[in-house]
Amino acid sequence: MDNKFVLKGSIAYSVNKDTIEAIDNGYLVCENGKSRGVFKELPVEYSNCEILDYSDMLIIPGMIDLHVHAPQYTYRGLGMDCELLEWLRTYTFPEEKRYNDIDYARKMYEYFTYDMQRGFTTRAVVFGTIHTEATIELMDQLEKTGLITYVGRVNMDRNGEDGYVEKSTETSLDDTKKWLDLVNGKYKNTKPILTPRFIPTCSDELMEGLGKMSQNNDLRIQSHLSENKDEINWVKELVPKSTCYANAYEMFGTLGNDKNPSIMAHCVHSDNREIAILKEHGTYIAHCPDSNLNLCSGIAPIKKYLSEGLHVGLGTDVAGGSSLNMIQTILTAIQSSKAFSVCVNNDYTPLSIEEAFYIATMGGGEYFGKVGSFIKDYEFDALVIDDSKMKSDRNYNPSERLVRMVYNNADCVIVDKYVCGKQVYKR
Repeated sequence: MDNKFVLKGSIAYSVNKDTIEAIDNGYLVCENGKSRGVFKELPVEYSNCEILDYSDMLIIPGMIDLHVHAPQYTYRGLGMDCELLEWLRTYTFPEEKRYNDIDYARKMYEYFTYDMQRGFTTRAVVFGTIHTEATIELMDQLEKTGLITYVGRVNMDRNGEDGYVEKSTETSLDDTKKWLDLVNGKYKNTKPILTPRFIPTCSDELMEGLGKMSQNNDLRIQSHLSENKDEINWVKELVPKSTCYANAYEMFGTLGNDKNPSIMAHCVHSDNREIAILKEHGTYIAHCPDSNLNLCSGIAPIKKYLSEGLHVGLGTDVAGGSSLNMIQTILTAIQSSKAFSVCVNNDYTPLSIEEAFYIATMGGGEYFGKVGSFIKDYEFDALVIDDSKMKSDRNYNPSERLVRMVYNNADCVIVDKYVCGKQVYKR
């Protein structure tokens, strides 16, 4: 079906990690779910298309959240005086255990998916719980939003809490296979992703099994890496033959490859050994600055990872992170990077607005293909933003409006939201 339309407004988008292209009163053309480019004057071949006039508004690509925990959404903001491992034991595991009750899970996921649909995120990679029925409920709800997502049924066969750990390695692997069979071919926009929580909660046998499952079925994997120093030391005790945390994942065949790359959240304390391993496997780093600060994990040297050519995207990491708001996450990434350069390494150059916006859109979008920009033939994910509450008598260009939005996100309202050219939300 031929589906063409045009958005008119102040348009800003990344073309690479160093450059934001901006056109005031420009035209963004969508054809069959893909961008046909941004133009100062509308080309003749599109003159008969429907033009949606947003002349007073800012138009940007949709945001990509590479790491978020759906069952943690309703207790975000709690336990922020804890570090990671204590926080998991005290808040996370007890809450996630409740998702064995499908009625509870359904209601809590309704809160999560409702706010996801209304927010800046157009694509996401999501953690569920160890419960198959609840994870399918989450996938069902996300499918209805029109967002494009990967969703994982969590694996953990050790070091959980009473009532929230799988009975055995065999049970964990069998239940994962059953889940995959149940969702196979069920959705258009929602895909399964294998999800070992992290090595401390997954036995060697489970990790090896998931690695084989990934390789035999072309399935991607998401997990956590080098978030907290106590966690890193624990992994060294649990997998003593590993040279580093990333090598432990590598040993089990769970770091993926360029075709099916894994996502590793955090990477706060990754050293040069880990950087080399992640680069070799084409792994995506989900930078979660809000969570890293809230749980006192540290500040990831994201600028270094970008300069090394690693794949980097942003993650809200709710509920370690306190909000699904990706604009807030961009701001926290910039601010924490500045703090790193001042307080940790004076030779470190902090993230620029161009780089932070890039990893929130185009950088993370690469995980989904040609996503996160308005370059020709990229998939058409777009946000129309009303920033009129930031009153001024000055005439700001689109780049300046973007910067002001990042630093004043509470004053911006999403008017329209498109995923693959389909409107999924309208104010």
